[in-house]
Amino acid sequence: MEGQNQTSVIEFTLEGFLNIPQSQMALFVAFASSYAVALAGNISIITLISLYPALHTPMYFFLVNLSFLDVCTISMIVPQMLKNLLTQKKTISFQSCITQAYIFVIFLATELLLLAVMAFDCYVAICHPLRYMVIMNWKVCCYLASGVWVCGILLANVHVLSLFCLSFCGPSAINHFFCELPPLLKLSCTDTTFNQYLMLVTELFLGFGCFLLILVSYVYIVSSILKIRSAQGKKKAFSTCSSHVIVVTLFYSSVIYTYIRPPSMYLDSDKIVALLYMVITPLLNPLIYSLRNKEVKEAFKRLIRLHRD
Repeated sequence: MEGQNQTSVIEFTLEGFLNIPQSQMALFVAFASSYAVALAGNISIITLISLYPALHTPMYFFLVNLSFLDVCTISMIVPQMLKNLLTQKKTISFQSCITQAYIFVIFLATELLLLAVMAFDCYVAICHPLRYMVIMNWKVCCYLASGVWVCGILLANVHVLSLFCLSFCGPSAINHFFCELPPLLKLSCTDTTFNQYLMLVTELFLGFGCFLLILVSYVYIVSSILKIRSAQGKKKAFSTCSSHVIVVTLFYSSVIYTYIRPPSMYLDSDKIVALLYMVITPLLNPLIYSLRNKEVKEAFKRLIRLHRD
């Protein structure tokens, strides 16, 4: 029956943070608070950019896409995690688990690509300021945004179809708080060599490929900034891309660490790393972009003044 789906497991148990049972309620409060703040922050960014005409630029168009991705990602993971922290039965059906893995790969791949596109946008803004609106016109922006979403969906289709070629006949306990690919592959009764190679190839071409594009973009960006004579001009140029650098560093480092290794090397501590790109990054992104961006802060102030009046 090689190559066919021999699944006998009908549901999985998400172990989550069972190794610290005495802290389940504290974890619930922490994750629920983080979820509420992340939702409020990202929805506020989307609303603010939509309402404030001065922010209707390519950079903020991509930021809206990033905030929307963060809302979707954290909403897919955290509610299930909160439910499991409060109940004794921490199970998820096989179909729901595969669906969760599928949607997660879409969001993960799309965010990797989107951050690379945002780096290119920064490069054009700083290195070719006079041609910025010609190069990054709305047609190009829409094509780029659509392209990253389509690529994310296609990549997720490949990974999930490869999962249906595996058998899951026990054990059924996933050492994680959601259905991520590495711990899920550890439970397969059949050979996962192809799936592991697929993850590695994806990581090399998508993860490192996008990271290389970002790195090259910032080499040119830094080179251009150093040629600016005025200190005020250099400060303004650095502030344009500093928020993006922080987000890229946080997101890429944790994702590459998780996916560059085979599933057999997955450890309990990797759940903490997963929290970085699943919960912490969506939580911090609105704060990073609002606190370090003068235009966003000004828009917030004007919105507050309008409500007071």
